Amino acid sequence: RSAISCVRWASRSSKKNEKEQIKALFGKVGHSLKCGVVGVPNVGKSSFFNLLTNGKAQAENYPFCTIDPNEGRVAVPDGRYDKLCEMFNPRKRTPAFLHITDIAGLVKGAHEGKGLGNSFLSHISAVDGIYHLCRGFESPDVAHVEGSVDPVRDLEIIAQELRLKDLDYIEGRLPGV
Repeated sequence: RSAISCVRWASRSSKKNEKEQIKALFGKVGHSLKCGVVGVPNVGKSSFFNLLTNGKAQAENYPFCTIDPNEGRVAVPDGRYDKLCEMFNPRKRTPAFLHITDIAGLVKGAHEGKGLGNSFLSHISAVDGIYHLCRGFESPDVAHVEGSVDPVRDLEIIAQELRLKDLDYIEGRLPGV
């Protein structure tokens, strides 16, 4: 059974209106996967988003071109699904979709609200997984928010900001435990 049907079944089968609740042990209960594209500003997140989704998100050469997240979806090709559809010829065919969110660039200090920090971090918490995009090429036409291209430093900035925001969240929840 799916997690959703288990929760419904447990609610109906409980005795004397006592409701049992079965919680998902990992992730969110649902039928689709949501992934966010993250990185420091001007690394190509919107261009990558446009490539994956065949979208038309604005991709410009200045930091924080993306403020509100762009959202799109792409069908996930699956030969097994196609084979099952051929065998059983269903009236409706609904393939799996990957929902992709192009999230604004993250800068050092975002966990304290610098840049678009707090909104960026709230957009990340709305997705199930992340594509972490780094820039590894020099270009005089594309400015880098830190002044130079260093993919390792950029990875560390994003990882550190996510850790610090997680720590803030945990510290806020500890008093209630």
